[in-house]
Amino acid sequence: MALVAAIAAGDRQALAALYDLHAPMLLGLAKRILGHAAPAEDLIHDVFLEVWQHAAEYSPLRGSVVAWLTIRARSRALDRLGKRARDAKVVERVSVEPAPAEVGAGSPAAGVDAARVRLLALGLPEELATVIDLAYFDGLSSSEIAERLQIPIGTVKSRMARALGALREALKLPDSGGGRTP
Repeated sequence: MALVAAIAAGDRQALAALYDLHAPMLLGLAKRILGHAAPAEDLIHDVFLEVWQHAAEYSPLRGSVVAWLTIRARSRALDRLGKRARDAKVVERVSVEPAPAEVGAGSPAAGVDAARVRLLALGLPEELATVIDLAYFDGLSSSEIAERLQIPIGTVKSRMARALGALREALKLPDSGGGRTP
């Protein structure tokens, strides 16, 4: 606990000492979850960067320093594992789904490669990418997505709007404003 307090005060040597004490155990945990050394090492680096940035948020009332570090490492590893699975799912779909036969010349999507859209979706925050994935790749309605994710339908719709806006911006498509243009 004293090391975390020193880190919160900006002591880099305290961070190094905390790293030396706990990184081997955390690295082992990350390797078991992620399956490979390189991503596990990157994850541990990120965890200790978080520790540096958020040490003041540590509370001994909520658990030991080891528990705090372990929860952070495990949570980040599971997040990355989920993202890796989601990325693989999108890449698989990009490689096996045929491109649409024709896109109308007046359509905002004219000339836009469907595979490019799918790959751009990978860069979205997970909550936005999930609604895009469920709606466009699994064909679920907003109410079905809300039920599956156990979130309000309004949240699904706002996430969808944010995701589509981000994709539109990435593709530099004009905003259709919800209506059709002749």
